[in-house]
Amino acid sequence: MVYPRVSLYALMLASAGIPLYIHLPRFASVNLGLGLGAIGTILLLIRFIDLVQDPFLGWAIDRWPRAQVWFAMLSACGLAFGFPMLFLLVPGPNIVPALIAILILLFSAYSLGMILLYGRSATLAARPVPQELMKVSAFREGGMLAGVIIAAIAPAVFVGFGAGRDGYAAFGVFLGAVAVFTALVTRPIWQRRPIASETLSLSGLANAGALRLLLLALVNSLPVALTSTLFLFFVEDRLRLSGMAGGMLILFFLCAGLTVPFWAWLSNRIGGKRTLLIAMPLSIIGFVGAGALAPENPMGFAAICVASGMALGADMVVLPAMFSVVLTRQGLNASSAFGLWSLAGKLGLALAAFVTLPLLERAGFTPGQPNSAEALTLLNLTYAVLPCLLKILALGVVLTLPTED
Repeated sequence: MVYPRVSLYALMLASAGIPLYIHLPRFASVNLGLGLGAIGTILLLIRFIDLVQDPFLGWAIDRWPRAQVWFAMLSACGLAFGFPMLFLLVPGPNIVPALIAILILLFSAYSLGMILLYGRSATLAARPVPQELMKVSAFREGGMLAGVIIAAIAPAVFVGFGAGRDGYAAFGVFLGAVAVFTALVTRPIWQRRPIASETLSLSGLANAGALRLLLLALVNSLPVALTSTLFLFFVEDRLRLSGMAGGMLILFFLCAGLTVPFWAWLSNRIGGKRTLLIAMPLSIIGFVGAGALAPENPMGFAAICVASGMALGADMVVLPAMFSVVLTRQGLNASSAFGLWSLAGKLGLALAAFVTLPLLERAGFTPGQPNSAEALTLLNLTYAVLPCLLKILALGVVLTLPTED
């Protein structure tokens, strides 16, 4: 029952990752009355906290390995309190400091849980060997993708069942309940005896080949960050597919989840590098197709979601597994290293929000309202063209990796 519990814990954490970036810009702008520029600035400021916090959290988990059960429960408690507080917010004079405080709580809890879950891969695996590490990765990322799907569509589902307005209040309470349930069910896996490892150092990371993987993690996070931040705007305002964003998200993440076992199997057969060289061109094709797609073409965008989702499945399962393998082979403290890994991913999300949202605001883009051709062109460039270029850059980094994983 260890691996299914790993999936459940990952499902809980996933609700505070990409879905929060999908829902937060629209929730804060429409429900709280904040400008897109202000939202992007808030997200970047919180990421500056992560510059110190994430490496520290990784160090703390490695420093007190027998306290991992308490770290796991603390993460779940932060999400259990933070989500209802966030989505029950109402506009007022103190809305900005209240939003910042709640987001710090949520992202801190998310960081703690993610670093613990990824950094303890060797402890959670049946044996600390590449095949079992890939299996843990597949269960973990399958749970992540299931959580993303649930969190992405939950507000619309609650509206369908009669929840007020856009369903966000019920959504927040639901995510809090999921965190409480997860804490109770997954507690046994965090009581496993931790595997001892050596102190992390820059030279150790370099010798293990992990520095290039960290660079790849940062570069590769940027395209996903851009499309996650702008997805609802692109579907609703650029493609004019009103009411179809939820269905497209389900298709996208469902394709990612269904392909996770395949990518894990393929990586064990031909290696992580070759697997990424097969998967990444699918993302590039998807970005090119999205940029050229005409409005009101649901079938065309559905095909793009299929290709992009398949590619995302490879990114999510192969890259962390490769990182775990090189750390385990070198005997390094994985939690400290995944503190840096987590920082790279979240920095990409924050940079995407900080750069694109103010640009769109200055171009006159307003969500849910008629927009000028210039504003929609900028939205198209930031959603499709720029991510395509960044994905090509990430593919170049993959080409520099050794063939032996």
